[in-house]
Amino acid sequence: MMPVMQSYILEGMIERMNPLAKQLNETLERENRYVYEMLSQLGKSIYFPKEGILSQSAEAKSKAKTFNATIGIALEGGQPMHLKVIQDTLSAYAPKDIYEYAPPAGKPELRSAWKRKMLEENPDLNNKLIGNPLVTNALTHGLSIAADLFADVGDSVIYPDKNWENYELTFEIRRGARIVNYPLYNEQGTFNAEGLREAILAQKSKGKAIVVLNFPNNPTGYTPGAQEGKEIVAAIKEAADAGINVVVITDDAYFGLFFEDSLQESLFGQLADLHPRVLAVKVDGATKEEYVWGFRVGFITYAGQSEALLSVLEQKTMGIIRATISSGPHPSQTFVLHALNSPEFKVQKQEKYEIMKGRANRTKELLDSGKFDDVWGYYPFNSGYFMCLKLKTVDAEALRVHLLDQYGVGTIALGTTDLRVAFSCIEEVNLEELFNLIYQGVKDLEAAATGK
Repeated sequence: MMPVMQSYILEGMIERMNPLAKQLNETLERENRYVYEMLSQLGKSIYFPKEGILSQSAEAKSKAKTFNATIGIALEGGQPMHLKVIQDTLSAYAPKDIYEYAPPAGKPELRSAWKRKMLEENPDLNNKLIGNPLVTNALTHGLSIAADLFADVGDSVIYPDKNWENYELTFEIRRGARIVNYPLYNEQGTFNAEGLREAILAQKSKGKAIVVLNFPNNPTGYTPGAQEGKEIVAAIKEAADAGINVVVITDDAYFGLFFEDSLQESLFGQLADLHPRVLAVKVDGATKEEYVWGFRVGFITYAGQSEALLSVLEQKTMGIIRATISSGPHPSQTFVLHALNSPEFKVQKQEKYEIMKGRANRTKELLDSGKFDDVWGYYPFNSGYFMCLKLKTVDAEALRVHLLDQYGVGTIALGTTDLRVAFSCIEEVNLEELFNLIYQGVKDLEAAATGK
């Protein structure tokens, strides 16, 4: 039962709800009441102000021909004021494309360019209705927006036992949701679609589930094959048919880095029009895909049954952005847009892909050599930045510390048996030495344990 104080707070929020929020909610209820039911209380309350500094500034930008004294930037000589010491390093770009505030939803040209790229790389999206991507401050921000809009206290957020630890902070710590895990792999070493199915159907009494799909997976570097993908989609549809509202977030941080015979597209395409009770949300970005980690440029995209529904979700997303970071950084959006529009973009990206694929293949070649089989196995991997060793004889954290102290080798310990290795940041010629050192570290700990 909801605590009395919390009940009063929620009732008060509803009574004080802004008319714009009410209007958005009414539209959403009319277009798809299931998606309205998916919203958190914050999601129902949030809106993007139509009247205020931003809207008045936008109106003035088009009409104030004499003087425009609305927006909080400084102008000089008809362009944004700037320091020469900064502009000298950015001279390839016009001041208007780096110093002004970007719109809360992101640079319009960048949003359009990313959508074109998304449609080109995901043929499953052909003839599907999706919104224009909204720019986020990289992937974590996109996930945080989704959590704010859809996760309430006690809601179940479902993702596998091998996962990115930031999900816990984003959904459980920030929003009070309840994390539900299932084993990533089944006994055949493929994606555990049955475990996912059982986890979602277990939410029948709640009537709602939030599912996070992260492929290529962090930390294992695993992407399902085509048949596994169909099983995942079927599990979600079965839950929707059973009356469960399902928000499915595809965390596509490492999209495109598929090195073997796995899915080559995001499942967002297959989920986009799956069922009225399924809301597909794609979170992706230039961060990993285009090797610009520090630029912090990501995107959140919704699929829906109508333009009106997509418009409501966009307005509410803009409200979250306005209330948190106001808008993302303009320079990095301009840099990414420039890259996407460059005729050299695809060639250069393919060159980097081949390097990454070479590192992944060399890693698997070393692990399959039999040289290390006495001390570890490894979880199936075929994509992304990482792979995970499954240690047989020593504790993962003890090994991690020993490798750092004795050999200057950094790895990530996950639980007692799993050691994550990022082959993405190791030159191919150095991979054999890396795994030899990890192996030696295991042998050191084994010897210490036996006193030999």
